[in-house]
Amino acid sequence: MTNKVYIESLGCSKNLVDSEVMLGLLLQGGFEIVYFPEKAEIIIINTCSFVENATNEAIETIYSLSREKDQGVCQYLIVCGCLPQRYGSELLKEMPEVDLFLGTGEFQNISSHIDKMISGKIKERMLNSSGTFLMDDKIPRALISPGSSSYIKIAEGCSHKCTYCTIPSIRGEYQQRTQTSVLNEAIKLAEQGIEEINLVAQDTSRFKGLPVLLKKMAKIDGLKWIRLLYCHPLNMSEDLIKVISEEEKVCKYIDIPLQHIADRVLKRMGRRINREQTENLILKMKAKIPDIALRTTMILGFPGETDKDFEELLGFVKDTKFDSLGAFVYSDEEGTAASRLKGKIPKKIKKVRFKELMRLQADISRKKNSARKGKEIDVLVEGISINKKYLLQGRAEFQAPEVDGVVYLTDNVPIGSFVKVKIKHSLTYDFVGRVL
Repeated sequence: MTNKVYIESLGCSKNLVDSEVMLGLLLQGGFEIVYFPEKAEIIIINTCSFVENATNEAIETIYSLSREKDQGVCQYLIVCGCLPQRYGSELLKEMPEVDLFLGTGEFQNISSHIDKMISGKIKERMLNSSGTFLMDDKIPRALISPGSSSYIKIAEGCSHKCTYCTIPSIRGEYQQRTQTSVLNEAIKLAEQGIEEINLVAQDTSRFKGLPVLLKKMAKIDGLKWIRLLYCHPLNMSEDLIKVISEEEKVCKYIDIPLQHIADRVLKRMGRRINREQTENLILKMKAKIPDIALRTTMILGFPGETDKDFEELLGFVKDTKFDSLGAFVYSDEEGTAASRLKGKIPKKIKKVRFKELMRLQADISRKKNSARKGKEIDVLVEGISINKKYLLQGRAEFQAPEVDGVVYLTDNVPIGSFVKVKIKHSLTYDFVGRVL
């Protein structure tokens, strides 16, 4: 029987959790996981298609790995996740090299689907039933992320209906796990040596009972950091802010994608929040949590965004001084309300605006980082440094995995450990530190 499987996971951390679930299920089903596609008899690609760039990356990866069917030992190619869920039967003619497509409501049956595919019992190549699978603590999961950091996906889908977003059509309406399920998974991860848990969802802050959950998680032995990612500003309650302020293990870090600040753009985006409400929220968070690190994302070149709107955004970023900021250049996504809006911004202008915003943020980051020189911080050591000048690298409490900067270390210490570090140098986004 064909049983050597390789998984390529694309997209965000939420997709990574789905890939880890598939790995756990495959191991439970008796499959062997290999780490190089050329050794695999079955290749699985877990795709993202949230935006145009993600869709293009997914397509390129599929075509690239499909060559293993001709050049290697691969016999079957399976594509999972958002791409088949979004485009469905359109992919069947475009990608004849793919043996099976599984949507977001089918990947939990990956083992049985493979068994049926090998035995010829699957009649349809496209299985993308409506809805998205909501995992719980009972389902097996094999961790991909290295070291002692991991993610817990606490909810699926989104009900905000922002005009530019494809997530509701791909992942469905918002549905959350039970507090008990999330807590049990956190306990399991801690027992496996995980010391940092990052809570993720399309809208993490909407989770009912999140403040209570965070208090319970903070009591788990072995956990040191609990981090919130993807918080919608509408759901940042007083209770949630209070828990972040008071609980030592809850990172003083909030990832809160704002997308824009000009009221007329926010309205066209369907964000249901205005500038005044946003500024009041930020002031409240900074007052209640003085050492808070704020991360946000912005969308540039949204249909109808004027020069005045963009200047307003620049002024807001300059005044707020986010610790981290990412940006997307807007692109029309098929089926969204925004794709039908008038006032499209030329690509050239969008690129200019993107560069100007990121230059501003780089200047802000340099100044904020420079102020940390000489300070002592706790660092989670993650692995070998990607910068060959240094031995290792890790992250501080104010740095989320993959999206923020890192701390380069000049000393050799155990990977996965927490160490006290004195910052020697600051870079635009990163630091160089000496272990004390």
